[in-house]
Amino acid sequence: MFKKISHEMALEPSRDEQSRQNFVAALRSHVLGDMAETMRERYFERYESAGNKAADGPAVHDRMQGDNYFRFYSSMRYNAQEMVFRSVIPQVERNLDDLIDQAAGLRAKHDQEPALEPEFAVPDSVTKLDVHLAPGGYHTEYAAGDIAAGAIYDNSINVFAFNQMGRDLSDIGHTMANYVRLQLPDLKPAKILDCGCTIGCNTVPWKQVFPDAEVDAIDVSAPLLRYAAARAASMGAEINFQQMNATALDYPDNTFDVVFSSMFLHELPLKDIRAYLKEAHRVLKPGGLLLTMELPPNSGVEPYEQFYLDWDCYYNNEPFYKPFRDQDYTELCTTAGFPAGNYFEFAAPRYTYMDEADFIAELNQQNGFDDHTGTLRDGLRWYAFGTRKVAA
Repeated sequence: MFKKISHEMALEPSRDEQSRQNFVAALRSHVLGDMAETMRERYFERYESAGNKAADGPAVHDRMQGDNYFRFYSSMRYNAQEMVFRSVIPQVERNLDDLIDQAAGLRAKHDQEPALEPEFAVPDSVTKLDVHLAPGGYHTEYAAGDIAAGAIYDNSINVFAFNQMGRDLSDIGHTMANYVRLQLPDLKPAKILDCGCTIGCNTVPWKQVFPDAEVDAIDVSAPLLRYAAARAASMGAEINFQQMNATALDYPDNTFDVVFSSMFLHELPLKDIRAYLKEAHRVLKPGGLLLTMELPPNSGVEPYEQFYLDWDCYYNNEPFYKPFRDQDYTELCTTAGFPAGNYFEFAAPRYTYMDEADFIAELNQQNGFDDHTGTLRDGLRWYAFGTRKVAA
């Protein structure tokens, strides 16, 4: 059984709902674990055993498109993805009216209303596709004060990731924030910005690791932000949530010590990625840190791993995924104004799954990116890249 979320906004599934969610989580684990490993072995045995190495990910994809096992794997994975939402949406719909009232009550109690814009234009890159195959995407509103998209996201991730995201889905945030605390001790952030925060599951850890810092979080989706503000309030985390497009940040120059994002850039068209990075550079203070948790660039992994990681671009309604990973991340940062010499990247073990001493030891031992980087399997490591603005 997968772990439930534990904050006040958590839903209690019926026995039937719990059984469905357990089944889908187990199915996802099987597909991304056993089936993925069988597919990997089959590929190297059938297609590269004679030393006929593919040049890149697309070449692997071309070979595999006619392979019956790859077709079976992709069908299973696609359907399991849809099943994630089908296992959760009825539970949210059954409780939606109460959830809306509960969220409003928590926000009022803690004086933590998100700043929403009534005439806000959600970008076409969000509204014109159901990203991740999520029905209605993450922006659609179904009722006044709606939080359905946030509740669906919150209750579906552990089904999707079968316990790989840590308590309350916070491991990425804790891993990144504690990386900064331990590896960049000169940086004492007083103001932190999380861009593309969704429900704030990776925002809250920044406030927990740096309790004296002021933390802002932005997203384009009103229902996500309403839910995120209530969720954070119920966890005792004071965070300023605001509806805003990261390509046009409504903050003065030199405002933040850290600008962070997690699994955000690969959801953006390339022109928006470049616009966001320029904005991040503008709002960072001198010496401030841009930290981006993402998936490794295709140039940094072997052709088969390129193919495997790019599956989502072809089959999971994420059309910007591969175009982003095909970029030179260093070039993206330098074009935005950051000095090339300040760029760094790393693959971190999951902070909340180990002792801090082991976390530090694994960070110091890392050597490149293997097939555990960014993939939902035992030994998972989170990839990130960062850079710092020129100090004053």
